[in-house]
Amino acid sequence: MQFNESDAVETLNADGRGAVVLLCEHASSFIPDALDGLGLSEADRTSHIAWDPGARAVSLELSRALDAPFVAGLTSRLVYDCNRPPEDASAMPARSETTDVPGNQSLTQADRDARTNGIYVPFCAEVTALLQARAAKGLGTVLVTIHSFTPVYFGKPRAVEIGILHDTDTRLADAMLAQSSALGHRVVMRNAPYGPEDGVTHSLQVHGMTNGLLNVMIEIRNDLIADTNGQIKLANELLTLLRPALANLETGARDHA
Repeated sequence: MQFNESDAVETLNADGRGAVVLLCEHASSFIPDALDGLGLSEADRTSHIAWDPGARAVSLELSRALDAPFVAGLTSRLVYDCNRPPEDASAMPARSETTDVPGNQSLTQADRDARTNGIYVPFCAEVTALLQARAAKGLGTVLVTIHSFTPVYFGKPRAVEIGILHDTDTRLADAMLAQSSALGHRVVMRNAPYGPEDGVTHSLQVHGMTNGLLNVMIEIRNDLIADTNGQIKLANELLTLLRPALANLETGARDHA
């Protein structure tokens, strides 16, 4: 099938001049009508397996606070997960946690190519164009990706509330974790509930590390951002970690110049 690029990606505040660029690959649970809901129940189509509840709203709060451009994926990660490369089976998962995804069970290479070209390629192209435009304007960029996760996974409760994730470039994650005492009421952990060994740092690698940008992936337990008040509160808490981390990194860079 053909996908509309307008269903793949949107950029908000593209001309924002803050240092941060925000990505939210799993901002939407939208499944194109032609895919017949991937054969899933309505409950599954709107659950955490289909998207990251609350992540888009938190990203919007951060975008306003930081004058940050914000790139959001507009199609469910069950159709294509833009934080996975095309060759990864989990880019179009046949099963998510305990739920089989009927519409992903027997994909042909042509089916996979159509989803890759219709969703992943436009998303990546949008991020690349934004980063190149900022570089052309002489704007430095720090890449921050925003995600949420379910409080219970495979029947096991998760204690972590905010995860600060990184790949081999640990600079921004280290600087944020150094501020975690400011959120003494929160369980803040490194590379939790996922880490690079789980294949979740694709966007950091492709859009951040490849371009030499400071980068971090933030995971928020989704019960904390289930309503507007929670979304605003957690956005402000993330700023408590992020703003001083960026300031300290900038100071350190000047000191070593």
